[in-house]
Amino acid sequence: MAKTPPPPFLSILIFLPLFTYLSESRLDLNYYSKSCPRFNDIMRDTITNKQITTPTTAAGTLRLFFHDAILNGVDASVLISSTPFNKAERDADINLSLPGDAFDVVTRAKTALELSCPNTVSCADILAVATRDLVTMVGGPYYNVVLGRKDGRISKASTVDGNLPKPTMPMSQILEIFKNRNFTEQEMVALSGAHTIGFSHCKEFSSSIYNDTNHYNPRFAQGLQRACGDYQKNPTLSVFNDIMTPNKFDNLYYQNLPKGLGLLESDHGLNSDLRTQRFVDMYARDQNLFFRDFARAMEKLGVYGVKTGRRGEIRHKCDAIN
Repeated sequence: MAKTPPPPFLSILIFLPLFTYLSESRLDLNYYSKSCPRFNDIMRDTITNKQITTPTTAAGTLRLFFHDAILNGVDASVLISSTPFNKAERDADINLSLPGDAFDVVTRAKTALELSCPNTVSCADILAVATRDLVTMVGGPYYNVVLGRKDGRISKASTVDGNLPKPTMPMSQILEIFKNRNFTEQEMVALSGAHTIGFSHCKEFSSSIYNDTNHYNPRFAQGLQRACGDYQKNPTLSVFNDIMTPNKFDNLYYQNLPKGLGLLESDHGLNSDLRTQRFVDMYARDQNLFFRDFARAMEKLGVYGVKTGRRGEIRHKCDAIN
């Protein structure tokens, strides 16, 4: 006996939720072309004004992006403020030094976008695009950023420790963090090139400059000891990651490492560990190769653990879950 097919309207009702989910879940370079036509203009204006006023914004935003993405994907969970009931990611020890200017550029862009197209653009997409545009502004490579991410609803400081690379970690542990996220040793070295811009606080490397001077150029170590001599009384003291071209995105970071001009323990590890040293040498010799691999790794990191559709939300304010 033949089964009676379901009425056409029922088939449509069954299909609609699936179609809606698929359309919501699709990342696209032009995701906001109809829903927020001025998205690119607003982002560009906000980012340009902020970087001109505060030139450290680029490095700070790149670091903020990494701390958001590597933990559980680009979902803007690092932007969420703690409440009396929840200690959020940004209050984990490693995140306490994330710079305020990076949070500020995202907040400014979100405010402007909410006026133009309310409840449309996610904080996660803002962070991803701001990072790419700021890297490009300081001389780095342009790369594609697909859009349509949703903002995460969970942010817990307890999930951070051991899941973000620390400068004092052995290279094996850092490589393991990236391997667990399906990133190769070469991709990790390429992403480490982000240290070509920005600075680090003295407390992050103070023990090395006194106790592990073999990895440092002697004059560089002496200079660091002088620069950081008062860091315990003044925890804001810091030094540029790349002392040669600190505000330019280039490959001098890699050239510095064999000369003993790396700042952090993890920098020295890149140059001394046989698994990573050859990539340091490659990027030191060829800036175009570094730019190509950095761009590809950033595109990959930008979609790692991405939340789309109903797995996230469009936050009204970037520092609070709806």
